[in-house]
Amino acid sequence: MIKKFINYCKACYDELAHKVTWPSYKELTQSAMVVLSASLIIAVVVWLMDVVFKAVMSSIYPN
Repeated sequence: MIKKFINYCKACYDELAHKVTWPSYKELTQSAMVVLSASLIIAVVVWLMDVVFKAVMSSIYPN
């Protein structure tokens, strides 16, 4: 049981240290900018939907 666990840990280390291709700083920065831009666009779309929905509901159910 312990030997299986130790072999598993060694395999995990080997995978992370030698087989995984880590992104460069430039690639990481570009990916972060894509995520940030998409998040901002989605936030604006949701905000606009909220404003429109509020206006429609206000016209249907006046105070």
